[in-house]
Amino acid sequence: MKVLALEPYYGGSHRAFLDGWTSRSRHAWTVLTLPASNWKWRMRHAAVTFARKLSGKRYSRRNWDVLLCSDMLNLAEFLGLAPVRAKLPAVAYFHESQLTYPTRNEQARDLHFAVTNMTTALAAKAVWFNSAFHRDSFLNALAGVLEAMPDNQPRWAPETIRAKSRVYPQGIDPFPPRGPRRPGPIRICWAARWEHDKGPEEFFEAVGILASRGVDFRLSVLGQHFSEAPPVFDEAREQFAEHIDYWGYQPDRQGYRAVLQDADVFVATAIHEFFGVSAAEAISAGAYPLLPKRLAYPELIQLGDHPERREFLYEGGAKELAGKLVTLAERLCDGGLWGGQGNELAKGAAGFAWDRLAGELDDALAAAVTS
Repeated sequence: MKVLALEPYYGGSHRAFLDGWTSRSRHAWTVLTLPASNWKWRMRHAAVTFARKLSGKRYSRRNWDVLLCSDMLNLAEFLGLAPVRAKLPAVAYFHESQLTYPTRNEQARDLHFAVTNMTTALAAKAVWFNSAFHRDSFLNALAGVLEAMPDNQPRWAPETIRAKSRVYPQGIDPFPPRGPRRPGPIRICWAARWEHDKGPEEFFEAVGILASRGVDFRLSVLGQHFSEAPPVFDEAREQFAEHIDYWGYQPDRQGYRAVLQDADVFVATAIHEFFGVSAAEAISAGAYPLLPKRLAYPELIQLGDHPERREFLYEGGAKELAGKLVTLAERLCDGGLWGGQGNELAKGAAGFAWDRLAGELDDALAAAVTS
């Protein structure tokens, strides 16, 4: 099957998803991308840019069986501008959505982009979300936005979108089994975008409590920022300088993976997360996860099927998180970090491996064409 993929924001999870899938897919792909910058302008102009590019000599006579795009494309606009492509069944993959992405001030939310997400979902034949949490929060938020419209509310839209929605997670490259642990104090890793929605203040507050209790630890804080990072990062780098092993963006992918596989504990503190790829990678790498009992994290560790995995979740903020870290440091000193669930949790993360997931996505894409 011939697939045309349009990605207006080719970076981060968007790039990892496309690269991971296409490198293992049985389908033939034509992938058109735009750089991962200026996301608002990408959503505004990508449909025009791609329609123009596809009308050129290089692509005008090419034929495809299906169109795949991300949530950054105004799909309805694209199909109107490139009418020959309107015959293609389209699948929209939602990495994130502008209906629920957190803002400092809710009054500042630009509902134009939220409505663009809605029209993309309505124009697609199939809508894929990276988690059930993402799907449900998107549709619930959409219903609220439509209620706020002064008239002509398309109240039917959320259920129309839900009926053609499916959940397919972000894939990961699995990790080999761990070797013997390297000696030293407990090694704690936090990896996320350096933005306010990832909750860095809560993490560093917990680490501060840990230090005040005299617990010895090593610290790796990974990630990058696309605007000015919250000031807490500079403050923490100075406060915990003697504990730091790795800090900031790791340009070498193998180096990043090595840090995850060396970590004893992986901590997430996000106040908003649509999937949690770094947590999935850390679990696959053999790190003990401490995740918020919110968002997509309970789903990520399959809590519904494994209630005993609640030990990997916390819900009481920095003090509870610090208490769990103290307990894990004591366990490590006694020779056993895990309570016997490590292998089972890693097996669950294996479900996100690209070698398995690519075939499932290939089948789903073919079904979208024939259904």
